[in-house]
Amino acid sequence: MTEIAAKTQSALSRILAERQTEGRVPGIVGAVARSGALAWSDGVGSADLSAPGVPPTADSQYLIASHSKTFTAVAIMALRDEGKLSLDAQVQEFIPESKHEGITVRQMLSHISGMQREPVGDVWDQLNFPDRAELIAGWNEAERIGKPHHRFHYSNLVYSVLGEIVARLDGRSWYESIQARILQPLEMRRTTVGMDGGPAATGYYVPPFSDVPVKEPLIDIGAMAACGGLASTAEDLVRWMMFIANPTDEVLSKDTLDEMCQPQTMADVDRWQLGFGLGFMLFRRGERVFVGHTGGMPGHITGSFVHRPSGTAGVTLMNTTSSPDPATIATDLIIKVLEDDPALPTPWIPGTSVPDELVGILGTWFSEGNPFVFSVKDGKLQAAAPGLPSWKAPAVFEKISEDLYRTVSGREVGELLRITRDATDTPTTLHWATYLCTRQPLAFGEWL
Repeated sequence: MTEIAAKTQSALSRILAERQTEGRVPGIVGAVARSGALAWSDGVGSADLSAPGVPPTADSQYLIASHSKTFTAVAIMALRDEGKLSLDAQVQEFIPESKHEGITVRQMLSHISGMQREPVGDVWDQLNFPDRAELIAGWNEAERIGKPHHRFHYSNLVYSVLGEIVARLDGRSWYESIQARILQPLEMRRTTVGMDGGPAATGYYVPPFSDVPVKEPLIDIGAMAACGGLASTAEDLVRWMMFIANPTDEVLSKDTLDEMCQPQTMADVDRWQLGFGLGFMLFRRGERVFVGHTGGMPGHITGSFVHRPSGTAGVTLMNTTSSPDPATIATDLIIKVLEDDPALPTPWIPGTSVPDELVGILGTWFSEGNPFVFSVKDGKLQAAAPGLPSWKAPAVFEKISEDLYRTVSGREVGELLRITRDATDTPTTLHWATYLCTRQPLAFGEWL
């Protein structure tokens, strides 16, 4: 385990204990991970009221419900990277029998397709869930209640259909696909469709006017598994959060995971505290944004989030239908660690050389009257405005050809940097994203 100070561990356990008491939760487990590994976990209450006082652990399995959507989204993006689909492709390209036209994969991933929330048939009332054939038949009957991109509208139906797209393109069931693509490479051995028969939490409903919990049914949601059918443990979800912080190419490239974490829509238009990327919730608290998801099934409420810049994750799993907000608990755990016991900074390591072609570039240049300091780190050219906040990364460039560079991260990512030299090979001007950079501050047109 990556060590967390004892005082901070005690504070984390107190957060769990307070939420368990205030929320009347039969059993709650929490976990924190950083530096790629589980750093702390604890449980309060009872995993099963038939054995009262035996708390859940990081190896207790819970239904994680809509966390399943993040796995579906990663599978879709892997298929995109393999050239098997485009995010702007329409659903009928993969499901020809679909009667809904113009709905794109991007809209589906981001909950901005305008499709209704649930499959037809009052499935949560009747607890009668569709098989694959019934899912598509119901999709055709379902209503498109809003205009695409008009507003965020969460849809379990849409994610169930995304699971069908995964199955058809991959030539195997949705679960077989994520097993091969995600669960096995990340060694998430206790992430399964439904409970796997190992140590698990029993789900309960705690009525508002009594303190006697009612056992909830353990349901199979059939072809809706891609939207909410998985069960998992805190240990496995820590692995999942660490992957989101630092992805492995075997599952998905870093560039693609970064793309998934870009905001596609704002779910909370009043305070801008919750947005959605391509499959992920983007939960803002203060100056930090956390990436992850929550989940809710009868008797099970869960939340897992990661602060990607620090690689710190929080997980909470509760065996109750009505609970305190899981996103807040998971991020409370992260914030407590970040503020009370931050990881040590990465030691500075000296570079070994400065490429000859960059020597004349180093130092201050001015663009639009503003200074930018160009420097070299690890042999790569980078640029930053003086006084740039520590949380804001500099622009980094990669060489394309002689005196031509591409901005690969930070400010103006994707844009070109072109160097012009005089007869003595001294750089005289830079053009970054076509804007002129000179050694002295100049007004527009003064160079001419």
